[in-house]
Amino acid sequence: MNANIYKRFGVRPVINGRSYSTKVGGCIMEPEVLAAMQEAARSYVRIADLQESASKVIAAMTGAEAGVVTSGASAGLTLAMAACIAGLDPELMNRLPDTRGLKNQVIVPRLHRNDYDHALRAAGARIIEIGFIHSTFTYELENTINDKTAAIFFLASQCSGSLPLEVVTETAHRHQIPVIVDAAAELPPPNNLKNFISQGADLVAFSGGKHLHGPQSSGFLCGKKDLILSASLQLQDMDVSPKTWVYRDLIEQGRLAGPPHHGIGRGFKVGKEEIVGLLTALQIYPNRDFERELNTWALRIREIVDGLDAVKGVKASYIFPTETGRPVPAAHIWIDRAATGLSAEDVINQLEAGDPIIAAYENMAYRDFIVIFPEALRDGDPGVIVRRISEILGW
Repeated sequence: MNANIYKRFGVRPVINGRSYSTKVGGCIMEPEVLAAMQEAARSYVRIADLQESASKVIAAMTGAEAGVVTSGASAGLTLAMAACIAGLDPELMNRLPDTRGLKNQVIVPRLHRNDYDHALRAAGARIIEIGFIHSTFTYELENTINDKTAAIFFLASQCSGSLPLEVVTETAHRHQIPVIVDAAAELPPPNNLKNFISQGADLVAFSGGKHLHGPQSSGFLCGKKDLILSASLQLQDMDVSPKTWVYRDLIEQGRLAGPPHHGIGRGFKVGKEEIVGLLTALQIYPNRDFERELNTWALRIREIVDGLDAVKGVKASYIFPTETGRPVPAAHIWIDRAATGLSAEDVINQLEAGDPIIAAYENMAYRDFIVIFPEALRDGDPGVIVRRISEILGW
């Protein structure tokens, strides 16, 4: 583990068993991405021009009409919601997040609610829940749409009990309502780059700092051309004059009354280096050997599961696919409180207390499970994880 730069600043390095989690640094970028970012950092470019080119690359890779590079998937969701509320009306763009009197409702099935829908509310949206935690029916969606509905939200990782995306988009489009899809962590499989657009989604947000292996502070939004234009205008530096603005043709064509001021996404700015890094990661993504990656992940998880087999008070299982259907293996490590005198939370805290830190996925700890995902593990990491857990449990 080469982490000298972090030790220089007095920070302990991490063995990342949480997958591409933002709080432990996301992914390791591909060498081509790093090289592209270094090259981009050596000269200047108009960001509007770079985002125009980015739009073409994203469209080609996703099958969407257009795209824009964002500072992560969460920023993409806020911009998507802002686009659905404001459209190409600069006065509405200038008002956000004040949406009083505007079409500002976003319909969200209850089982699609999660922490990240705060990104929708940040644009001024009012969330309208439908259905129950276990299911949603078509009539509930149909009967909730009204003249205040700005969008419908769909969490791609939620499968069980969910209305199919095709049903959601068909229903929404009959009422001329756009559908926003949160697909932040939906790679792999690689065909998901095009899957949600092909099912009728109007805007889809992806993370660039997960399986794409792009910059951690990047993501992209793809979808309908006018909605992407609205999102882009609310993201970019708008310190411009109508007569010299790079997009002044939009005013001449009557598509915009004039340039908006700095939009709600101005704080989400993306640097030229991140844009180039994201585009490079996206272009090389189809050439990666996904079968080899999956085999490597499987071997690392098997090493953890097999290594803990003889440890008393622990039961480790190989799980594939994930509970949400993603084609990624995981180790589910059950801690027997009665036998060990420790909870899963206790073990996780001790893993975090060491040097290096071992970061595990803790969302199932309330059920006495520690979960290890393999995507961010490197050679030697599984053995360290097994050794540390064994030591914590007194073996």
